[in-house]
Amino acid sequence: MAVEEISRPRRAGRARPALWYQSWRVYLAVFVALLAYAYGWRVTQIHLGELWRGAYLIRPFIAALASPDVVAREQQLQRGTAYFYYGGERPAAAPGGGPRLTLSRVTGAIGDRVTAAGEGFAPNRRGVLWWENQVGQRQQLGSFTTDAQGRFSLAFTAPEVQGTHNMVIAEVLIGEGPLRPSQTLLVVLDRMVETVFLALMGTTMGVVFAVPLSFLGAKNLTASLPAGGVVYGVTRTFFNLMRSIEALVLAIIFTVWVGLGPFAGVLALGVHSIASLGKLYSEAIESIDAGPIEAVTATGASALQVVRYAVVPQIVPQFIAFTIYRWDINVRFSTVIGFVGGGGIGFVLQQYINLLQWRQAATALWMIALVVAALDYTSAVVRERII
Repeated sequence: MAVEEISRPRRAGRARPALWYQSWRVYLAVFVALLAYAYGWRVTQIHLGELWRGAYLIRPFIAALASPDVVAREQQLQRGTAYFYYGGERPAAAPGGGPRLTLSRVTGAIGDRVTAAGEGFAPNRRGVLWWENQVGQRQQLGSFTTDAQGRFSLAFTAPEVQGTHNMVIAEVLIGEGPLRPSQTLLVVLDRMVETVFLALMGTTMGVVFAVPLSFLGAKNLTASLPAGGVVYGVTRTFFNLMRSIEALVLAIIFTVWVGLGPFAGVLALGVHSIASLGKLYSEAIESIDAGPIEAVTATGASALQVVRYAVVPQIVPQFIAFTIYRWDINVRFSTVIGFVGGGGIGFVLQQYINLLQWRQAATALWMIALVVAALDYTSAVVRERII
């Protein structure tokens, strides 16, 4: 007897969905992304080989980071001077007393060969010969070592400088004192303190104006007011416009307006902080619990009373946290603002870099890193405890 196979009826079901990587949209998106990156690579002129070819240019700076100008020894110097004049007029006599420096000629022109001879210096000591122009700018002419009688002789070429009255200075190191903070460290500390307070004043200025504006930029508070939508729109537009202008651009504008110095930096940070804090404050107000507002409103309280008793208690912790965070940001901003004349440590850092004083620049960079890290940690702890 034949056994008939009874086939089970197949259940009608939904088609198996295609995997995400089988969709044509994914391939199109990948193709568009590749085109965008290829065009971006070309427009931004990325040449990775330049990283290797130009590496030697930053070696002095990298080395300076390992040996910043933090401490120094008080040096005891013997100094001899002689005047040199570009032109036909004979210069005045050099000051008397102490070691004596004489020149083979005291007048001449740029490029002339001159021999400096010194006597009366400490014997068997190394020294440096300097050329100082009439505005006090120095450049090194060479180094020497005195003999057993304290004499030396060194030939040099009259350099190309501005002005006609110049001075040749011979300095011999005869002793060193104990270690002390270097002049660079003292200057950097002073400017770092200025930077911190520059950020503090800019943040304070931003808070003063951002707090009242934030209530006008909160939709849940302006919705019930006459023309509340217009007030809300104007306030939010102001915040967005001012936030779109970088603090560096504002610093340039205020530097032209009020001149170089920290006041321009305070104004730049303050105006930028108004917009940034105003937006953060208004969003904090919009996220509060509506229950207390409805309860206070039901008692017949005015709009100001609603803000005072239902809104302010909910937003104070967030306002404080946002303010501290903004101060932290402004400290970092102020270092860059100094590059355009806005005061602070950025101003002296720019001078050190322009003069190729890498050890001094390294001191400023280490100070910025330490202070910013300390403020970042402090603000994070405070915000965590408040919120």
